[in-house]
Amino acid sequence: MSLTFKEKAAYGLGAVGKDMVYMLSASYILYYYQDVLGVSAVAMGVILLIARVFDAFNDPIMGILVAKTKTKFGRFRPWLFIGTALNAVVLYFMFAAPPSLDGGGLVAYAAFTYILWGVTYTMMDIPFWSMIPAFTKSGKEREGMSALGRSCAGVGSAIVTIITVMAVAALGSGASANSQDNKTQTYDGTTVYVLELDDASTPTGNIITLTADASVSVTASSSEFESAATYTQSNSDFTVTLGELSYTQDNTTLNLGVDTDGTTAVTISVSAEDYAKVSEGSSFSATVTSTKEVERLGFKYFSLIIAILFFVFILITCLGIKEKSTVDMETAGIGDMFKALIQNDQAMAMVIAIVLVNSATYITSNLLIYFFKYDLAGTNWQGNYTLFNTFAGGIQIIAMMAFFPLLRKFFTTMKIFYICVFSAIGGYLILLVMAFSGTNTVYPFLVPGFFIMAAVGILNVLVTIFLANTVDYGELKNNRRDESVIFSMQTFVVKLASGLSAFIASICLTVFNISDSATTFEAVNGSLVAGLKSYVDGIVSNGATVVSNSSVIGLRFVMTFVPIIGLVIAVIVFAKKYILTEEKLAEIETELKAKRQ
Repeated sequence: MSLTFKEKAAYGLGAVGKDMVYMLSASYILYYYQDVLGVSAVAMGVILLIARVFDAFNDPIMGILVAKTKTKFGRFRPWLFIGTALNAVVLYFMFAAPPSLDGGGLVAYAAFTYILWGVTYTMMDIPFWSMIPAFTKSGKEREGMSALGRSCAGVGSAIVTIITVMAVAALGSGASANSQDNKTQTYDGTTVYVLELDDASTPTGNIITLTADASVSVTASSSEFESAATYTQSNSDFTVTLGELSYTQDNTTLNLGVDTDGTTAVTISVSAEDYAKVSEGSSFSATVTSTKEVERLGFKYFSLIIAILFFVFILITCLGIKEKSTVDMETAGIGDMFKALIQNDQAMAMVIAIVLVNSATYITSNLLIYFFKYDLAGTNWQGNYTLFNTFAGGIQIIAMMAFFPLLRKFFTTMKIFYICVFSAIGGYLILLVMAFSGTNTVYPFLVPGFFIMAAVGILNVLVTIFLANTVDYGELKNNRRDESVIFSMQTFVVKLASGLSAFIASICLTVFNISDSATTFEAVNGSLVAGLKSYVDGIVSNGATVVSNSSVIGLRFVMTFVPIIGLVIAVIVFAKKYILTEEKLAEIETELKAKRQ
């Protein structure tokens, strides 16, 4: 019997919720802990990579547990329900780190919650995709269900990609404004450094230190006053009066360092024309309102909303889907399962290809928010980021729902794979050229975005189809039908790609000195004021900005050239190793029918 509309809708809705959760974690966990909470980019990269190594053992074991499960509710649905409930809870706590934590405590919290998130995600992801061969027939129905699942998953990913930054800002602003914890502290006798900028907005090295009385008024949450703090245009709103001049975060950059003993220091950057109007006796006052809590609270409440939607959607899947597989193969031990995976050369070929393709695209997605915040920059970086993601997400959905069916009428799935990979490579090449041409507006980037995201959307569908096909191949070759194990490998490699890409992104951010902390300064002997003085001395010595042109070019290079290398290798591996053409699959299906009789 063919699948009903209700079953298709229930499965598709679950895919939407599942990938909303995954995209929130994959694309924003590094940004949340590094840029919002201040954890070292390298520390986060190591945490993400270690979590993926842990999954190398966790995912296949989970596949075995699913394969051995027999309940009146089926093999897959109990794990799907339990895993979803646990993962939704962990997701919330992962993006709700206690504000009292810092340093090693915060790193430990990030490591524990992220690894636990990976474990619980595996509990639901493996049975979710393993269900496809279990409630579909071979051939077109399975391909159609795979395409539906991946298309709906793409919708979930696109929704989170599009709305996260703006939703976090809105939720965080509302929560912060309603907080009863805010207070105002005024600091007199602030040391002020006025930096001169040239026409390219680069410090010239000329600096005036104000000797007149200067005061700074800071409004922030009580917890922020309990430790040293830094404030810049990226985490605060401010107004400044410098002699007869007035500034806000829209037309100047400001660095404020506050030590625990109340000692403060400020740098403010002004044009050469304004610099000529300043003297050592110029007055200075600033009113600073912290927005640090906006993103922290925004992510906390946004993750709660996503977690609830995730649970509701998967609950609908559990209630709407029934397992119909007529194949009941004997389960095997851990050793047999690893042996089966190694012997299934087609599954392993797809595993390698998925890691390479996903790592390429995840590197870009991890760095994209930094690209818009620190490269294209501007006061409307959030709007530009949302615009790009809206376009890219829309193209991805259209590609899965319209481009793939259209291409399928004229080409085999293997040919479509090559078309997509070369489309992505072409998009990255365009992006690479734009990187060295100094493009600085968002709209030209929509062109390479079209080619890359259209390819990504279709590839998401194809890899699920290809993996489902390797289940039949494995049954014929190894006399065992290992849906759970094969799809546990998909879960593992997708998360492995996420970990590798996050690690590469963290190295990029560190090497090229691109982060919120990099636009300010580091403490010296525990003092932010001393650190700011060291920062100023460095500018006097070389006149260079912290986030320099070479830094942003380096960011663009990693976002483009590294993914191209990964995609080229993926094409080579796929061409040499994957042999499951439509003709070969027809032969396998015929042989399996004969064996089952």
